[in-house]
Amino acid sequence: MDAGISPSGVLRGNGPRVTLAELVEQLGPRTATPIGAPGTGVMVSGTEFIDIVDELTDAPGTLLLAPSTASLSTARLAAIAAAAAEQGAAGLAVKCSAERVPALAAIADATGLTIVRIADRISWRLLDAQLTHLLGEADSSIAGPQDRGAEPLFAIANELAEFFGGSVAIEDLSRNILAYSSVPGQVIDALRTHGILARQVPASPYNDDQYRTVLRSDRPIKYPRLGDEEPRVAFAIRAGALPLGSIWAIDASGEAPTTPEQEERMRRASALAGAHLLDDLRAHATNQRPREDRLRTLLTGIELTGTEFAELGIDEERGAALLGMEVPGAGPTAIAQLRSTVIRHLVLHRPDAVAVAHRGRVYALFAAGSVDEAVRSAEPLLPLVDRLVGDGVRIAVAGPAHRSGDVAGARELADRLLETAARAADPRSGRIVTAAGLRPQLVVERAAELFAAAPELRDPAIDALDEHEATAAIAETVLTWLECFGNVAQTADRLGVHENTVRHRLRRAGEAHGLRLEHPDDRLAAWLQLRALAR
Repeated sequence: MDAGISPSGVLRGNGPRVTLAELVEQLGPRTATPIGAPGTGVMVSGTEFIDIVDELTDAPGTLLLAPSTASLSTARLAAIAAAAAEQGAAGLAVKCSAERVPALAAIADATGLTIVRIADRISWRLLDAQLTHLLGEADSSIAGPQDRGAEPLFAIANELAEFFGGSVAIEDLSRNILAYSSVPGQVIDALRTHGILARQVPASPYNDDQYRTVLRSDRPIKYPRLGDEEPRVAFAIRAGALPLGSIWAIDASGEAPTTPEQEERMRRASALAGAHLLDDLRAHATNQRPREDRLRTLLTGIELTGTEFAELGIDEERGAALLGMEVPGAGPTAIAQLRSTVIRHLVLHRPDAVAVAHRGRVYALFAAGSVDEAVRSAEPLLPLVDRLVGDGVRIAVAGPAHRSGDVAGARELADRLLETAARAADPRSGRIVTAAGLRPQLVVERAAELFAAAPELRDPAIDALDEHEATAAIAETVLTWLECFGNVAQTADRLGVHENTVRHRLRRAGEAHGLRLEHPDDRLAAWLQLRALAR
């Protein structure tokens, strides 16, 4: 892990020091505005996300990022600001409505702590990346003077190639080659030559695993010679916790482990390349697919690269849960509002969450190790959606998925759960539905599909009972009797008929229509078929 980078990817202390006023100015008024003038002497050495339920610890020079303050009372916000000021924080970054700015200004004035208002359109994840980039530029030992010419990425690739002695390629998350080295005498192989000519990494059975490993690693990875491929050193390009691409350098020195100097050169190149790619991202000029497109790819299961989880910042080992949501009868406007409401809530507690509207429903993906964990995250959504979008929304929870290819199956399960819950209309299932909660209905529906697809599994006697109105009462009686475990009195009570009527209909089912119910297997098969017909 990089020195000065916390596990969450946020730059922390002992790093570059710039003033809060300079940071706010460089972020720009469309991203951040100060509430309470930041003095030129207020220095920022790092940033950190805070959880409002945890006690604040020493934070000298730290700009605190607080995603979860939107629903807090003014008094609670004042207490957090006072604690932050007491711990030496440089400022507090929050999102708020325009109506709340005067109250925050009063808090800033009372505590002496600058509060920075972040624009709603800026995600906390992107803000983290922007701040890491700006603070990193102030560290001359890492960033140094940057070439802001027409093709800075090519200059970075050439500098790295001169050191490694081999060809260097800088790639985006879609494995497009953005820049490559052209140093005389550099070692190059057929794979790199083909990639440069096509400006796209050639397909390989090793690609998905290698890229997934590189994007998840906190240090450069050395790959040995493989067939005609020369040894390579690879490292992810990040801005904070946001993955942007990767750098691949052929190592002319052979297969020996990477040296500390090689690692440092790769880190420096990654920081420089990340700064330029982040500028492209902020200007919306980058050709990498946005996070929403990554999720759409996962939902369809088409053209997967296998690195989608790493690119979304989701740990494959832990897994990801998928929420499928729908509002009965909702139009496109309500669906868009549902997606916006869901993502605004989830990112406060799940920074890796991503949500899209897809085929009349909204799907959200975030890291979760179990269905129960995902249900706990979904529960607070219901009253919020009821108030902002409308009553009746239902949420299906599927997962956890541990691979990119698992998400399409999770979407199919979520769809099935929503459709089954709508047909069942069973109040016991609730508005957050899972496979465990709807398992009986799922079994019956799958049995119905099985009977429809395989006529040989159906008992002709039961089909005949269902076809005629005169025998419908017999079919209903047999089904109710089976559900009552053969209790004639209970069956009669449920149907509102005499017990002798039940006995007569059961006798007719066997003698006149050939329905066999003597053995347990016969009764099970008959109940499944009758239950499927009664759906």
